[in-house]
Formats: sequence, structure tokens, C-alpha cells
Amino acid sequence: MSMHPGEPWSRGVRRRDDGVVEVAGLGVHELAAQVGTPAYVLDETDFRARARAYRTAFETAFRAVGTDVDVYYAGKALLTVAVARWAREEGLRVDTASGGELAVALRAGIPGTEIGLHGNNKSDAELDRALEVGVGRIIVDSLVEIDRVAAAARARGVVAPVMVRVTTGVHAGGHEYISTAHEDQKFGLSIAAPRGSGVDSDAPGDSPAMTALLDVVRRPELHLLGIHSHIGSQILDPTGFEVAARAVLELRADLAARTGVLVDEVDIGGGYGIAYLPGEVALDPERIAKDVAGAVDAVAARLGTPLPRFSIEPGRAIVGPAGLTLYTVGTVKPVALDDGRVRTYVSVDGGMSDNIRPALYGAQYHAEVVGRASVAAPVLARVVGKHCESGDIVVHEVMLPGDVRAGDLLAVPATGAYGRSMASNYNLLTRPPVVAVSDGTARVLVRRETVDDLLALDQG
Repeated sequence: MSMHPGEPWSRGVRRRDDGVVEVAGLGVHELAAQVGTPAYVLDETDFRARARAYRTAFETAFRAVGTDVDVYYAGKALLTVAVARWAREEGLRVDTASGGELAVALRAGIPGTEIGLHGNNKSDAELDRALEVGVGRIIVDSLVEIDRVAAAARARGVVAPVMVRVTTGVHAGGHEYISTAHEDQKFGLSIAAPRGSGVDSDAPGDSPAMTALLDVVRRPELHLLGIHSHIGSQILDPTGFEVAARAVLELRADLAARTGVLVDEVDIGGGYGIAYLPGEVALDPERIAKDVAGAVDAVAARLGTPLPRFSIEPGRAIVGPAGLTLYTVGTVKPVALDDGRVRTYVSVDGGMSDNIRPALYGAQYHAEVVGRASVAAPVLARVVGKHCESGDIVVHEVMLPGDVRAGDLLAVPATGAYGRSMASNYNLLTRPPVVAVSDGTARVLVRRETVDDLLALDQG
């Protein structure tokens, strides 16, 4: 008999009677023997199931209020050729935020029309490539970018499909650095009108968002697809989406009243939260879909405008829970604390180079010894990496078996998002492979870097 540990582990994770963990039918010892450690391990079936769940939930909820919706996979969370193909095969489109991410999506065979290009500082080369391959939407992020996209489109003799990213003033998310809709930040254009900018010095003028929308409407090189908003990341309360959607739909109605242009699409972002620790509960796709669909339907009815087509971006919610990082334990060191307790420092063969989030903004993770059973009493532990940095912490606090020792296999769940995509070569460590597991078989999607790879970049 085997046991599924539940969130934050992927649904293909099982712990056998002998204590050994399997991922999608493959034991961690076999996995480590095949690909080594550390390694990013993706449960392909779990990824696909989460992608389908979001697409189905939102299509069903929005169809019930009389409109359609597209679901965009967040390339920034993790993008490989295979992962992009999985997303498309499950009916998702793909968001990219750089020329590199765009190149991977195109290599995966994603049609340009099903790709979006984000970014607050897109290069001329990125914009030109996006127009060359016919991306479905370029999300403009500033007034000056409108000039640049128009110039690039004019040079190519095409009309560029654009959305204007706006900030609604709604602030949501797990950390200041990942809450992306309050006014004092680099993304988007505020829908709040600045005071004293009108003809009457005490009256508000047009907001930056309205100024941008009016600018796009009057340019023949640009086609205004719609309005885009994104209120943050790792969000576990749907209320913020409803408030932000109301603000965006009101802006859409205001633009129509002034210009006669009622944009066809509204992107209400996403950034849905996942469980990182045992006992945490992720957002339910069906619940959030029904709540948001009901809210936008009510707002549109009050405004007297038909509903647009919508798009949403679940963010890490699809790939985050589908992944884990597998490590081998090295040094184990008990350290006496000032309060009389002992904390056991458990060092693994990776660290902040493969998961920067704990060091960057205190992100919390869980860890377990996965290669064997243990009846030893649990001890207070901190999982740390092998880098020359005191902040090189993988898991700040976790209870591990008191007999944890060198050679043990240890896994950290919920690392499918942002582990590989934010990885570095700090201390010239090589980045781990990305490995997909399905039906008891492992397949390397991105190979492990080698020292030869590092040296090949060094021109001496």
C-alpha cells in the first residue's frame, strides 16, 4: 500500500510502505541514478491536469455569462520546448516576456497568433521579431513604447496588435516585490487621473492609461485589441480580481464613450496562489472562475456594455505544484541556539543557485527525506545549500528525522515555477536538469549544464 501525501506535492507523488517516494511511478533512487542530483522533476500528468482544470473551469464559467476566455500559460514560470507543447496541447496559449522566451515558444511550434509578448523595456530586436512572427498581442507598458511599436510596425508595413497594460490600484500578492498593481512600481499605466493636470488646475486630466488608449486608437499602425491588467502573484483571495476587473471594464466603457471604440478583449491577469507548505490550500479553479465571471457580468450589466472576450493568466498555479527538486544530503551539523534549542543544519548539493526565492524574499518551502523510512524522532532543521553565502537557505524551518544523514535523498515540493527560470551559476555551480516523469519513465527536457558549458563562455 502507498500513500499520497497531498499538497504541496504533485498528485503523482506516492510514498511506498518502505518509505521510498515515487514520482509518477518512478522511485527517487532510480530517478537519481538516471539523472543525478540536484534535479528539477516535473510530474507531466499533474501539469496537464492543472492546465485542463483552469481552461475548463474558466471556459465553463465565462460561457455561462455569454462570453469566451483564453487561458495563457506563464512562460516566465518555466518554459522549455516540451512544457510549451504540453500547454498548447491542453488548450492554453503562451505568454512570453523576452526574446528568449519567445524563441522557445516558437521552437515548440506555438503559432505566433497564440503568443503574447510582455515586458516593461522591450528591445527593438524583440519588438521586430514579435512583428515578424505575428505574435497575437504585444502588451505595451508605457507611453514611449507606443511610439516604438508604431515605428516598428510602420517599418515592416504591418499593423501591430496591442493591449495596453494598466494599473488599477489594487494591491495583492504574497510579497511586496511580487505585488504588481499598486502605483509605485515599474509595470503598466495608472488609471488614476493626476490632480491638477487639466485645464482647470484643480481638475484631474486624463489618466496615463486613458492617454495611452487614446494614443493607440488614433494610430493607423496599431490595432487596439484591448486592455490588460495584472494585480500581483501568489494571490489566494479572489476579491482583488473582482475589484480590478470592475475598474478595467469602467475604463473600457469610458474609452467607448469618448471614441466610439469598445475594445474586444480584456485581460484580467491572474497570478493564482499555490500551496507551498502542508496545510495550505491553493485557489480552486472552479471557485475563482465562477467568482470572476459573476463579477464581470454584473459590472457590464450596470455599465450597459456587452461583455468583451476575456483572457486570464494563472501564473505559477499550473507548473508550480507539478514540480519538485531532488537533492542529496551532504554535511549535517547541529547548532546550539540562544534559547537552548538545537537546530540541525542539513546541507544539500544545490541551494540558492537552483532556488533563489527563499533568499530573495523569504519564500517558505517544505522538505522531506524521500529515499527511506525513519522511526527517529523529528528534529528542528534548516535546509541550506552549498554556496559561500550565509543567506543560502532552501527551507528556513522544517522538522526532519533525527537520523538524517549524508547520502539521504531529500525533496522540496512546489518548485516547478521559478526554480529553473531564476536559476544562476553562482559559485560557478552548473544548473540542474529539468526532467519529466510520466508512467514510471523519466525523460530529460533540459540537460544538466557541465563545467565545459561554463568554460565555453569564458573567452580567456
